[in-house]
Amino acid sequence: MRPGDVREEVWGALMRARAVGYPLPPHGHHPNFTGAARAAEQLLEHPALAGLDVLAVGPERALAGLRKRALAQGRVVVVPDGHREGRFWRLSGDPRGADLKLMPSLGEPVTSLEGVRGAVLACVAADLRGGRLSKGFGWGARGLGLGVPEFTLAHALMLREELPCEPDSRVCLVATPDGVHGASPS
Repeated sequence: MRPGDVREEVWGALMRARAVGYPLPPHGHHPNFTGAARAAEQLLEHPALAGLDVLAVGPERALAGLRKRALAQGRVVVVPDGHREGRFWRLSGDPRGADLKLMPSLGEPVTSLEGVRGAVLACVAADLRGGRLSKGFGWGARGLGLGVPEFTLAHALMLREELPCEPDSRVCLVATPDGVHGASPS
């Protein structure tokens, strides 16, 4: 099966189940799935993230709850600036900084991901072996390659035992609203 076919299958399943919110339809996006905030809680509570005080987190809506919770926990969050490639917002303290519209007023503009200890990337599909399939383009599509552990969030309809195609990247953990899957990073 081709990656595009897997993406179409997942987007369609989420729409039929009414398990996705804005932007609609989810096609062409990393889905803003129902339960994303709970999946974020599951991931941030996992012991593998305990010492990761600086996280790179994607700008997708499905990751907004994770950004907010991480900031509330006192972590530093670095988010790509969607308007300027190679630029990022470094946020700390105020959980309102999780909102993309408020990042310019609450964040510090930076040009590197220096100091990042882990990354949370959105996905369209993932598997229990750590395979991650992105929307196919954009920030973090092929992973970040920073040498830090990478993680993702997924709805049950996005999770497979094994992807039927080559993944775009590998993650250490996949968090769903019901739990965390995968091996802890070494």
